[in-house]
This record gives sequence, C-alpha cells and structure tokens, in this order.
Amino acid sequence: MLTALNVAQVILYVALLALAGQGVLYVLAGPKREQNLFYTLLRVISKPFTVPMRKVTPRQVADRHVPVVTFFLLLILYAIVTFERADLCITSQMVGQPGCR
Repeated sequence: MLTALNVAQVILYVALLALAGQGVLYVLAGPKREQNLFYTLLRVISKPFTVPMRKVTPRQVADRHVPVVTFFLLLILYAIVTFERADLCITSQMVGQPGCR
C-alpha cells in the first residue's frame, strides 16, 4: 500500500510541476508560447490530466481555464495522498522505513 501511495504521489507531483511550469511560461512567453519548445513539452506531459478534465467540466468553462481547474484538483489529490501516506507511516510504525522518509 505504501508503494502505491508513493507512486501516486510522484505522478501527481510531476503533473503539478508540468502545469505550474506551463502557467509560468503562459505568462512569460506571451502570445508566442505555442512556438516555445518547453511549453509544448509541458503541454504533452500534462495532457493525460487536462483532456479528461475537459470532458468532465461543463461547456461554460473556457478551454484556457481547464489547466487551472486541473491544477487545483491535482493539488487537492496530492494533499490527500500525502496525508494518507503520512497516516499509514505513523499508524503502522514504519517511520524509519525507506518509503516513509
């Protein structure tokens, strides 16, 4: 169970960093961000999370807001996974184990 929580935490962490980087480049690169290689790479990394979110959100939500909604949902999920991982480590007396550090 601890391994599954660690893997989920890493996946969410990478997706959050990709979305945060995409947001920073959105501001810094301006209208030419679509030609930016790093912006495109970050979009590819975050696409497995933003495409399902686009299908779940109502049509009134603009396409440019979907990454923001995805970021905050993933942030909530990351917090839940982190607290569950900490709870598992504390309650099962595995504080010194490598996965609990």
